[in-house]
Amino acid sequence: MSYNPQNPLIVQSDKTVLLEVDNPFYEAARDILARFAELEKSPEYVHTYRITPLSLWNAASAGMTAEEILEGLDRYAKYPIPDNVRVDIADYISRYGRVKLVRDDEGRLQLVSDDIALITELARHKKLQPYILGQPNPYTLLVDPARRGHIKQALVEIGYPAEDLAGYITGAPLEIHLRPITRSGKPFRLRPYQLEAAEVFYAGGGPQGGSGVIVLPCGAGKTMVGMKVIEDLQTATLILTPSTVAARQWIEELLDKTTLTEEQIGEYTGLRKQIRPITITTYQTVTYRRRKRKPGEPEFPHFAIFNEENWGLIIYDEVHLLPAPVFRITAELQARRRLGLTATLVREDGRETDVFSLIGPKKYDVPWKVLEKQGWIATAECCEIRVTLPDEERLLYAVSDERDKYRVAAENPAKLEVLDQLLKKHPDDQILIIGMYLDQLREIARRYDFPLITGKTPVRKRQELFQKFREGEVRVLVVSKVGNFAVDLPDANVMIQVSGTFGSRQEEAQRLGRILRPKKNGLLAHFYTIVSKDTKDQTFGANRQLFLTEQGYHYTILYDYQVADYEPAVLAGEMVEKEPALPAEPVALPAPAGQRQALPRGDRKPQ
Repeated sequence: MSYNPQNPLIVQSDKTVLLEVDNPFYEAARDILARFAELEKSPEYVHTYRITPLSLWNAASAGMTAEEILEGLDRYAKYPIPDNVRVDIADYISRYGRVKLVRDDEGRLQLVSDDIALITELARHKKLQPYILGQPNPYTLLVDPARRGHIKQALVEIGYPAEDLAGYITGAPLEIHLRPITRSGKPFRLRPYQLEAAEVFYAGGGPQGGSGVIVLPCGAGKTMVGMKVIEDLQTATLILTPSTVAARQWIEELLDKTTLTEEQIGEYTGLRKQIRPITITTYQTVTYRRRKRKPGEPEFPHFAIFNEENWGLIIYDEVHLLPAPVFRITAELQARRRLGLTATLVREDGRETDVFSLIGPKKYDVPWKVLEKQGWIATAECCEIRVTLPDEERLLYAVSDERDKYRVAAENPAKLEVLDQLLKKHPDDQILIIGMYLDQLREIARRYDFPLITGKTPVRKRQELFQKFREGEVRVLVVSKVGNFAVDLPDANVMIQVSGTFGSRQEEAQRLGRILRPKKNGLLAHFYTIVSKDTKDQTFGANRQLFLTEQGYHYTILYDYQVADYEPAVLAGEMVEKEPALPAEPVALPAPAGQRQALPRGDRKPQ
């Protein structure tokens, strides 16, 4: 194998991969790395990725082979790949599915492998022993069917993730079909990648499908994928969402685009407790705890909803936000099909392995830039503006403790002067101003007389303001963290972020996603982040950008004194009047076992 010093990759023996940004092959190498490695750092010139067991197992579950991974690394490496990295990649990829969960003719749950030594090792492993009921032969362990999720968690920890082929209950039947014409009278058809994602998850109804995560950008129509899966399965479904607003958007979409009636769809939230064939609830509702519990009362009284109906499918919307208590109940729901929907597998609590083992592995993933090139999501221009702390604030920052330093920097009053200039540059655009601290947001709302939406804003009032924004009656909204997800505002084309949740990468992805709906006027979407330079605000901002950098977005860095001369770019060309055609080259790569991955070639309190 020949190597080229002009290539952009350096693969190191600790499984880190360095990627030169200023290299003609940067984008092609980045697209390959994103399939099996995690981005850890993204400074200006050299990005650092890490190859981990979980990143390799997710790649394997989506159909990628060790040969493909090594071929990609060889193609773009400056120097020979260390032998230990080659061996470890092949080893970890081969571990996925080496053991399988299946049922025998009597319906007993078995852990099987054609590797006798591996079964022998697992039978003696202390993490797995509590779940083993017997060993009928050298290739098989009988395991506790009630602990199916715990078994999969243990196997991931041991380093041999199981392929779950034990099948699922059918669930209560439900007739549901997608409409070619919506109730509002508009033509409706799924986009090719939505159909493909649903097909990969469903896998013909066999045991290879039925659990896993679909990863699509915000604004790419993950809800449509969920509706298609429900249609494929024709079964009662429980849908968990991050908010009441998100729950009601699911209800609106289901009523508009399917044959379901209002009597078949229930809302189970703090305001209503309806159990129907399709029931939509929120993570907050199901994880509600009573402050004072009587003896014998359950810790989570609404967990019973998981068993109220004979659900054939549970959908976890925005699965990266799944609260820890829900993992507990999900571990006991492994006989029900589980679909996770998300824009990013990144979790700030580090529980990506629990998503992998309990919800399911990544089944389908489309890089954001692929859908952007096809016209399914808007092209976005990202800009970070660094603002100097005034002298008085610098002194306060210097004497504050470590946690308060970020608040002082995030609420920098000099950000308002930059905000003045950005609003002047976008006099006719639909703008969302979003932040973390309520005092800061209230000051912005008062300064410009803009409406403000926070977690305390009643749901009806939120929906009213969102509707006025959609209709153009309101041009600018100030929103707290409630605007991070599940807000359908297709005409929003400018997001100005004045403060974020520390270094949350998932939040950055969600916020950009609010403005990625395709724009009929052919304009770019603009994402501005205002940070205080040389502070924790700037450091956290750099971390938040990691995920979007991995997806191919480039941040222009400006200083406050440069904003007046900065001219946002505008897309040239005709208005987008119709859905784009598929590219001449298919973007789907075949994978075994019905799995495929669409990929390119080559207050002071936050609320």
